[in-house]
Amino acid sequence: MSNAGVTIAFYVLAVVVLGSTISVVTVRNVFHAALYLVLSFIGVAGLYITLSADFVAAVQILIYAGAVAILFVFAVMLTHGPEQASQNNRLRAPAFFVAALLFATLAMVMVNTTWSVNMIDAPVTDTPTKIAELLLGSRNAAGELLSSGFVLPFEVASVLLLAAMVGAIVVARED
Repeated sequence: MSNAGVTIAFYVLAVVVLGSTISVVTVRNVFHAALYLVLSFIGVAGLYITLSADFVAAVQILIYAGAVAILFVFAVMLTHGPEQASQNNRLRAPAFFVAALLFATLAMVMVNTTWSVNMIDAPVTDTPTKIAELLLGSRNAAGELLSSGFVLPFEVASVLLLAAMVGAIVVARED
C-alpha cells in the first residue's frame, strides 16, 4: 500500500473509531452500544495495522473485540431487562462535570508535555526497547516481556477478566 493510501486509511479508520465511540455513549439501547464498542475495537485494530503494528492489532482483535466485547454482549443478554432501569438520573450533571474535568486535565497535560519525536532522545533501557519491538511486531519480544517483566500485570488482567465473567454470571443468575 502506498504512503498516501496508508494515510487515507488511517483517517478513515479514525473517523470510524470516533463515530462508533460517540455512538457507544449516546445510543439508548445497551446491546447496540456493545456492538458499537466491537466496531470501535476493530477500528483501533485497523489503526494499529496502518501503523505497522501487526501483532498488537491481532491482540486487539483477539482480546478486545473477541473476548471483552463478547463478554459485554453476554452480560447484556443475560441480565434482566435494561428497560427496567431509570433513564433519568440525577447524577448526570455531576458525571458530566467529572468527565469534563478529566478531559481538561488530560488536554492540559498533552499540550504542556514535550514529546520526543526522534528515537535518539528515547531512553536506552532494555524494557522500552522490547516494548518498541513488540509494537513493531516481534513475537519473541512479546514472549520475553510476558515471561519476565510483565508476569504480574498479565496475571492480574486474567484474574480481572475471570472476576468480570463470574460477576456477569452472578448478576444473570435467577434466585
